[in-house]
Amino acid sequence: MIYSLPNHFKEAMWWEQRRDGSIVCKLCPRECILYQDLSPGACGVRVRVGNKLYSAVYGVSSGWALDPIEKKPLFHFYPGSCAFSIGTIGCNLFCLHCQNWFISQARYKRGSLSPPISLDTLTPEEAVKLTKKNRCTSIAYTYNEPIVWYEYMLDTAKLARKNGIKNVMITNGYINDEPLRELVKYIDAANVDLKGDENFYKRLTGTLHAPETILNAVTIMKEAGIHVEITILVIPEWNDSEEFFKWVARWIIDNFGPESIPLHISRFFPNYMLRSLPPTPIRTLEKARQIVLREGLKYVYVGNIPGHEGEHT
Repeated sequence: MIYSLPNHFKEAMWWEQRRDGSIVCKLCPRECILYQDLSPGACGVRVRVGNKLYSAVYGVSSGWALDPIEKKPLFHFYPGSCAFSIGTIGCNLFCLHCQNWFISQARYKRGSLSPPISLDTLTPEEAVKLTKKNRCTSIAYTYNEPIVWYEYMLDTAKLARKNGIKNVMITNGYINDEPLRELVKYIDAANVDLKGDENFYKRLTGTLHAPETILNAVTIMKEAGIHVEITILVIPEWNDSEEFFKWVARWIIDNFGPESIPLHISRFFPNYMLRSLPPTPIRTLEKARQIVLREGLKYVYVGNIPGHEGEHT
């Protein structure tokens, strides 16, 4: 069947068609196999149409705003500057505790060419124009997982770089090596969300091959010269153990040294499908910070506690 595709559908990168006619998305480790026409991948925004794979959110946004760069959080990258932040919908993880679930878990339905929520047009050209108009130093690809709108982010980043604008990616890091190596050519900084151990990723995010895939992504970014900071959202009973924080600190130090990657330890608040747990006790965050500092990390901050001394650089 021939479809009249909306303007926000653009042929995707990183896919292949197999002999049996199925299409395999090669963007992230899920490598979704799509057999049927108008079927989306797990992320909900990469859709098979005919014998091609399309990005269904190209040049459209669920929202944009002017943010301080520290909100990303990035404390060591152009501090005090403005970031023009944009997001769309969809995600390649299924975090039960997602803070932005209303956009990250919004997905195209099978058989539909219409987005599940209202989206506004924001082409790469318009994003760059608004960034310059508002005198922002960078464009931040954020709010929902930017990996799933890879083509939109990549084209915007290329245009931004031509205009002297920095590119910042706020990501879960769940991406295959080859597409990441192409993307990092145009990214200047990233905050990577390191969620927990293997059990955490399986149970709370529905994800396999993690955290090793995320650690590998951090390594590729650092090798490419990207400024990287890491955030851990500390959830009671799930990733608040002393052993976990020691492991994180040792991995960073052993691979990159004590000063190369700032670490943000952030407070969890009940949300989405994980409302049965209490907010993370502040003392838990303070203890975690002291653990990684004793292990030798130089720059460690606490987050989601306004005014706390641990937020100062």
